[in-house]
Amino acid sequence: MKSWQPRISGRLSLRAQLRRPWRFSPPALLALSFLALILIGGLLLWLPMASHGGLGLGQALFTACSAVTVTGLVVVDTGSVLTGFGQAVVLVLIHLGGLGLMTFAGLTILALGGRLGLGGRRVVREALDQTAPGDVLVLVRHIAILALSLELVGALLLALVWVPEMGWGEGLWFSVFHAVSAFNNAGFGLRPDSLMPWAGQPLVNVVITALFITGGLGFTVILDLWRRRRFARLTLHSKLTLAGTAILALGGWLLMLGFEWRNPDTLGALPVVDRLWAAWFTAVTPRTAGFNSVDTGALGMPATLLTMMLMFIGGGSNSTASGVKVTTFMVVLLSTRAILRGEQQPRLFRRAVALAAVFRAYAVVMLSVMLLMLAGFVLVILQPQMRPLDVLFESFSAFGTVGLSRGITAQIGAPGQGILMLLMFVGRIGPLAFAYALARPNPARVRYTEAEVQIG
Repeated sequence: MKSWQPRISGRLSLRAQLRRPWRFSPPALLALSFLALILIGGLLLWLPMASHGGLGLGQALFTACSAVTVTGLVVVDTGSVLTGFGQAVVLVLIHLGGLGLMTFAGLTILALGGRLGLGGRRVVREALDQTAPGDVLVLVRHIAILALSLELVGALLLALVWVPEMGWGEGLWFSVFHAVSAFNNAGFGLRPDSLMPWAGQPLVNVVITALFITGGLGFTVILDLWRRRRFARLTLHSKLTLAGTAILALGGWLLMLGFEWRNPDTLGALPVVDRLWAAWFTAVTPRTAGFNSVDTGALGMPATLLTMMLMFIGGGSNSTASGVKVTTFMVVLLSTRAILRGEQQPRLFRRAVALAAVFRAYAVVMLSVMLLMLAGFVLVILQPQMRPLDVLFESFSAFGTVGLSRGITAQIGAPGQGILMLLMFVGRIGPLAFAYALARPNPARVRYTEAEVQIG
């Protein structure tokens, strides 16, 4: 009996090592699932039947990565190069990436009558950026019904404009494709000039912006609004998201009007009413929607920098949008105000923000800034012939999974496109989740004596 003890002990030790928490952590599984989906989508788009004339493997993988991460940056024109099958693959990838692969996994289990275990619920919660241990499958069901309903309504409204212009077949497909792309904040379009022909069309502007703003609020915010109906009864998270979204949208609209009103290459060439619509669209699309109704490359320097700032902030948590998120931006602002006032905790709407959320917000911002600085530095070195502003704009667009471009995505080269793919991937799953996926959390077991450090 004693001779078997070392062997049994070694076997148990090996099993314990293989079951270490970081190997099966929800962020790691989420990252791997998105990566697998990108590879599968890239292989499907690489098939001859997916495009006219065939795509290179690099082009197929880039397109798949852009679709899964709901970015919208393209190296080939989606409408003219991809066949109907290829466009359908892109649409499926957008849905899976926008609503979350783990959401669809939960839906599949729900449809088959199965039950999701605690580990599976942790993964789905991570995909939805949820911290509360509530019934995840109920949330998943609500998300699916809400998303499909809004996409259907949006497609029907857009068809009122595009079916008379294009006919039933092309008009309906155009409407469905753009409704799905808009709600999921993907920014994929079927024309090389995006939505520029409809810059002053009220219905297109209202429907498209309503879809991507709603999708970018976050599903928990939408459900909170549906259940409580009154702003005063909403959670602090919902209030911060709605307040931040309103401030960024209205403030961005007014600034964009002021910056581009007389620019003959953007707003200046349009009638007065169309300028208002185009400025609104241009101000809200950087929340990671990616469509454009004016030439993004023709924006002046102030408008370009404003767009980059809005792309960095992005949309709401657990939404189809990315960026550092509106609530992160609001928490950083509130905590900065609290520090300047000498307060212990940031407060708003008669609620105090948890210190753990403050640390998390600063960590997200810091990791994002470091990643963008490094990626921008490498891209500028790789593309010395391109204007640094254009290269940095592309980096911000990829990280925020926005899809706006100054026309250099296809010319940036394979190494540069690889960096953009990494930025899109990290931007979609979140920089903090990406860091957790690479490193096992190691909470301190010893509490040390605090010491003062001079700051500033």
